Amino acid sequence: MSAMQQQLGSAPNWGEPKIAVIDDRKRKRMQSNRESAKRSRIRKQQHLDDLLSKAAQLQKENGQIAERIDKTTELYIKIASDNNVLNAQIVELTDRLQSLNSVLQIVEEVNGLAVDIPEMPMICWNHGNSPALCR
Repeated sequence: MSAMQQQLGSAPNWGEPKIAVIDDRKRKRMQSNRESAKRSRIRKQQHLDDLLSKAAQLQKENGQIAERIDKTTELYIKIASDNNVLNAQIVELTDRLQSLNSVLQIVEEVNGLAVDIPEMPMICWNHGNSPALCR
């Protein structure tokens, strides 16, 4: 120690107030960072909760849509089957009517009687290969 320092008892510490201010700033910044991190974690958790809720809602809606698709598919299959039966009946009845008209023409020719023979409806086959009356 120098003589001067011995006289004063100790060296004056001019840096202590600066260190205290820096320590105080550092402490406040660390506290602020902790609070900011906590808010960030809370926001992140809330966002995750919102996403999980939305995912559950979408899964529920997806299940409902799948049910509706299944029911609609079943209905379509039933209607297609009924339509096939009706188409087969159209073909069968048209053949019967042609046969009956042929019999009436023979009776008309043999007996010489005028018989009212109904016109055959024109059957057209649409693109789905199902018969329909032509217009």
